[in-house]
Amino acid sequence: MRMRTIGMLGGMSWESTAEYYRLANQAVRERLGGTHSARIVLDSVDFAQIEAMQEAGDWDAAGRLLAERARALEAAGADLLVLCTNTMHLVADAIESAVDIPLLHLVDITAGAVFRAPLSRVGLLATAFTMEQGFYVERMREHGIDVIVPDAEDRALVHRVIYEELVVGVVSETSRREYRQVIQRLVDRGAQGIILGCTEIELLIGADDAPVPVFPTTRLHAQAAVDAALAD
Repeated sequence: MRMRTIGMLGGMSWESTAEYYRLANQAVRERLGGTHSARIVLDSVDFAQIEAMQEAGDWDAAGRLLAERARALEAAGADLLVLCTNTMHLVADAIESAVDIPLLHLVDITAGAVFRAPLSRVGLLATAFTMEQGFYVERMREHGIDVIVPDAEDRALVHRVIYEELVVGVVSETSRREYRQVIQRLVDRGAQGIILGCTEIELLIGADDAPVPVFPTTRLHAQAAVDAALAD
């Protein structure tokens, strides 16, 4: 059996990238047993540099940087590529055009899970960039899935908790309660499920925190990477 090498483009933030690494290795061990683990090459960028580009709206520069690191992963032997962040899929096209190996697009994988549920309308919790720019919602719509985002006040809350707490390893019970309230308001507006559309959110929120199904994008993405790595 040939196990393909997963290229992980991470560091955005390293807390969530560590989850990707753990989940992928855990999935391989569960599938193959014994002491098996995943074949992974990891390129972890400095998130402070990416965050500055996000704040400046310099997505072209961010795309160039991540495309360069994707080429490095391909040169290191990666057979497939996983971008370990929801928000930076905004520049997925720049990354895909820079390499000859497939990028497993997180939005497509998430949409597949929602479709199989089967649900047609979901709420999205994510960074403000992901919630307010069209790349995520529009791609989900291409899969026939309607996405509801929180109102402006709730979007600001969700974003603040991500950048001021979760990306620096702070997990607050107060923030968990506030996120539960945001989720309930989305459900009241018709959300049949909730996408945890930022990789760090899974450090705070799980299935028990919502009255409807949740879709943990980090876990779904890591599992898809293992499926691709072990496919015939």
